[in-house]
Amino acid sequence: MLRLRPYKTSDADIIVSWCKDEETFRKWTSDRYDSYPITAVDMNEKYISNNGDCIEPDNFYPMTAFDENGIVGHLIMRFTDEKKSVLRFGFVIVDDSRRGMGYGREMISLSLKYAFEILKVDKVTIGVFENNMSAYWCYKAVGFKDAEAEDHSCDVFGEVWKVIELQLTKDEYALNNQN
Repeated sequence: MLRLRPYKTSDADIIVSWCKDEETFRKWTSDRYDSYPITAVDMNEKYISNNGDCIEPDNFYPMTAFDENGIVGHLIMRFTDEKKSVLRFGFVIVDDSRRGMGYGREMISLSLKYAFEILKVDKVTIGVFENNMSAYWCYKAVGFKDAEAEDHSCDVFGEVWKVIELQLTKDEYALNNQN
C-alpha cells in the first residue's frame, strides 16, 4: 500500500539516484538547477533554509511516497496565490525501476486527496513537457484536464521544450471520487 509523508532530508540520496541521465533529470526539474548531476545536498539546499526550516513555510510542501519496500516517489506542492486556493504540483518523479507500474498514478491520487481534502484547495495545476507523454497520460488518468494557459517553454539542450498545462478543480475531483 502506497502512503504519502512529508519529505525528509535523508530522502534526497535516493531520489537524486533515479535520474540516470540528463534528459530524465530535465524532465523532472526543468531549468530549476544549473547543472547535472545534482547531489542530495543540492536538493536539500533548494528545499531547506539554513535554519532547517522549509524555504517557504506554510506554502511549500515537499512530499515522499513510500510503501513497505521503501521510497517510491516524490513531488512538491506549493500554493500559487495568496488566498491559498490554488496548489501546483511539481518535481514529480518515481523510482526509475518502478516506472510504468502505477506508482505515479497512485502517488498523484494520494496527493490530490491531500490537496482537496486536507488543504481544502479549489484547484490543482501541473505542467508537463510535451515530450513526456507517459507523465501526461498519468496525470490525465487521475482526472487532470488540459488547461488554457499562456504558452510556456524551456530551452533544454538547445531545443525548445513546450509545457502542457493541466488542472483539476475541486468540483471535478469530487465528481471523480464519489463513493
